[in-house]
Amino acid sequence: MPETFLITPEIAGERLDKTLAKLAPDLSRTRIQAIAEEGHVSVNGKPETTMSRKLAAGDAIGLIRPDAVDPEPKGEAIPLDVVFEDDDLIVIDKPAGLVVHPAGGHETGTLVNALIAHCGNSLSGIGGVKRPGIVHRLDKDTSGLLVVAKNDATHKALSAQFADHGRTGPLERAYIAFVWGRPQSSAGTVRTQIDRSAINREKMAVAPEDKGREAITHFEVTRTFEGADGRPLVSQLLCTLETGRTHQIRVHMTHMGHPLLGDSLYGGGFKTKAAHLSAAARAALTALGRQALHATLLGFEHPATGETMHFERPLPPDMARLQEALERA
Repeated sequence: MPETFLITPEIAGERLDKTLAKLAPDLSRTRIQAIAEEGHVSVNGKPETTMSRKLAAGDAIGLIRPDAVDPEPKGEAIPLDVVFEDDDLIVIDKPAGLVVHPAGGHETGTLVNALIAHCGNSLSGIGGVKRPGIVHRLDKDTSGLLVVAKNDATHKALSAQFADHGRTGPLERAYIAFVWGRPQSSAGTVRTQIDRSAINREKMAVAPEDKGREAITHFEVTRTFEGADGRPLVSQLLCTLETGRTHQIRVHMTHMGHPLLGDSLYGGGFKTKAAHLSAAARAALTALGRQALHATLLGFEHPATGETMHFERPLPPDMARLQEALERA
């Protein structure tokens, strides 16, 4: 159904896109532009695509929201561990090995494909396409909690929370990590710039202060496991993110000199450390076959209800087996 807005003297003089973003707050300005280009925005009965047009008092703005179209990615019946779900969002415990979004080399078999099949008609569309709204990601081989939006309004609100990094709201993210050695301090903060590595484009790296993007990780040593010589060999950390950069925890732990167990991309130089593990722990690490990182805690404000949502998930079986083997050593 078309919507009509009458421009009052109080809001006259502003740009069309800025005004519509206020009058239809569930739509992003990018989405408004796309709707206009489809011929569904009008001023005084005439289609308008120039978003910079200044509006006058008495102008009548027409807006038609097209139905969401079918997604390009196809739904696939991939099992999901659903922690919470309602009409606006879904929280899942992502298993290791599952890529979040289709990309080169991973066009199918992703979390997005699974969610399209799982959510069905409850997806009202992100940007006019019937697909889930990804507001944050986990690496393919990182397990744990992830929240996904089902509609534009939720996607916009959650994206703002993640962009704010919890500085003014209840957003919180914490990870359990197993790292080589023991940090000098039992708790601390790593604050650097992170940018794409100039040497290996698959990797991120700590960058000079005038480059990259700010990355802040808080950590706390929760347990230490000793090797056969009685020295600290492995530490279990609780890492809390204040920013959310690609590979942030993996880069920061490596920067500290304590890369994650099983991290072949960033911790390849520490492979010989495995020789100091017990036979059971070595077997558990080999079976893990990935970086020992799990998103254990996720909190945010529900965009529709205003309720503070808080979720926690224990270690998945592969990391739990590693922890048990380290305990027995």
